[in-house]
Amino acid sequence: MGKKIVVVGGGVIGLCSAYYLHKNGHEVTVLEKTKGGMGASFVNAGYLTPSHIIPLAAPGVITKGLSMMMDSKSPFYIKPRWDFDFFKWAWSFYTSSTKEKVVKAAPVLKDINLLSSGLYDEIRNSGDLGEFHLEKKGLLMLYQTEVSEEEEKGVANKAKQLGLEVGTLDKDQLKALHGNTEVVANGAVHYHCDAHSTPNVFMKKMYEYLKHAGVNIIYEEEVDGFDITDGKINAVRTKNHTYKADNVVLASGSWSGNLAKKLGINLQVQGGKGYCINVHRPTGIEYPAILMEAKVAVTPMDGFTRFAGTMEFSGVDYKIDKGRVQAIADAVHKYYPQIRITEEEINNAECGLRPVSPDGLPYIGRSNSLNNLYVATGHAMMGWSLGPATGKLISEIVDDKETSMNIDAFDPHRSFK
Repeated sequence: MGKKIVVVGGGVIGLCSAYYLHKNGHEVTVLEKTKGGMGASFVNAGYLTPSHIIPLAAPGVITKGLSMMMDSKSPFYIKPRWDFDFFKWAWSFYTSSTKEKVVKAAPVLKDINLLSSGLYDEIRNSGDLGEFHLEKKGLLMLYQTEVSEEEEKGVANKAKQLGLEVGTLDKDQLKALHGNTEVVANGAVHYHCDAHSTPNVFMKKMYEYLKHAGVNIIYEEEVDGFDITDGKINAVRTKNHTYKADNVVLASGSWSGNLAKKLGINLQVQGGKGYCINVHRPTGIEYPAILMEAKVAVTPMDGFTRFAGTMEFSGVDYKIDKGRVQAIADAVHKYYPQIRITEEEINNAECGLRPVSPDGLPYIGRSNSLNNLYVATGHAMMGWSLGPATGKLISEIVDDKETSMNIDAFDPHRSFK
């Protein structure tokens, strides 16, 4: 008999968890604090990225971040502020940023990304959501400098060793690939293993499918407490209602840390803000790419082109820093000279908060202090890519089934020493 399961969070992780839990016969309620249609699940680059085998917590990242602190337009920005939780997280990030930990993380990230990519295909082939945009043109890592070229080719070699399909393109090959669209780059690494999609299309169709299937999805319903007895959550409370629960899935992104505190759990998560500009006019861009020096993602989506970027640690808020948006627009013109993003397009920019764990790996697993709590958050820049895999794994853990892959690395209670 199915259980009553409350999923806290209505982003891609929450909805994918609801999808697989419902498939397994459970009665699922999703509670989402926002009005929907906003946040990281809607404004991301739409990438499926088996190529992203290097976690955000890599050697030298903190040093780079500190050196960029006074430049609010830099790709990686840490806003100076007094925040004990952030200091604690930053120290854990620092201790996680070792070569040894990166080496251990690479095959795990590859495996969960490949699992998720296959599940995207399964969802599409199932017909549950109807047609949704998903293209397999790979991902170009465009570089303009020798330093970036050397850096990315090093990553490419590691990816090849892990069995991923990777190629390289010189200037002439790039020109041939892009036809009449001018690209200013010395070359590119081409990760054929990657794919891209249109997030808002997938999210809309997933929402519609779940609602039609009987999943209860409630927007603007912010969780503010839990009823706990004998190491078990009995109910989830909001300002308006109390929801009885046999199991609870915490999938509330950058807000997960604060909710975990209410449960007596230390879950280190910081919101890494990213911005996107949508251009609803022809750009000539047909291949998704990351502009390496600028750390800007370029994605040809269904009916528009998205330019996204930055990792800004400035607390949990949705304030738009126009200077950072302008930096994205400037970078686009530098790589694609024929494209000038307009003032109106800049003014319409959106942002989202990616939930970042200290070691760059997601939290996926059962709580060891509350036996009916399951955690699914902390995916950093790979939330979109890992949505289906996370949902599938959560459903397997809830039902005490053998998981589709080893999840030890994702333990919500792991140490960062």
